[in-house]
Amino acid sequence: MTPVAELTNTLSVAGQIQPEDVKALAEHGYTMIICNRPDEEEPNQPSMDAIEAACNLAGVQFVRYPVNAVSFPGDDLDAMDEAMNGEAKALAYCRSGARSTNLWVATRAGDERLAAAERAQQFGFPLSFVMQLGYS
Repeated sequence: MTPVAELTNTLSVAGQIQPEDVKALAEHGYTMIICNRPDEEEPNQPSMDAIEAACNLAGVQFVRYPVNAVSFPGDDLDAMDEAMNGEAKALAYCRSGARSTNLWVATRAGDERLAAAERAQQFGFPLSFVMQLGYS
C-alpha cells in the first residue's frame, strides 16, 4: 500500500492508491477517500470509478475533486475545506500527495495557513500550487 502522511488527526495524504488498498484503509479507520487526481494523467492509473467502486464495497465515502496545475484550486474550495477539515477520518490522494497537501493548505486561512504550510514542509511536500496563487 502507498505510504500515507498524517497532516492532522483526521486528514492524511498519499500518492496514487489502488482499489485493493481501500479495504486496508477502511480497516485503519478511514471513512472518506478524496481523489484530487484527474483520470488518465498517466497510463495504467486506476480510474476514479474503480476507486469509488472499492470504496462502495468497503463502506467508505468517496469524494471526487480532481485538479491540475491549470484548474487548481478547483471550483469549490469550500467543499474541499469541509471534506478535508471535517470530523471524518479522510485520506486525500493524487499522484504523489503534494497536490492534495497544497489543497489542504489552500483551505486554511491566516495563522492556520502558516501552520499548515509548516506541517506540509515537514513531510517535504512542495507548495508550488499554493504559492502560484499567492496563498503562501
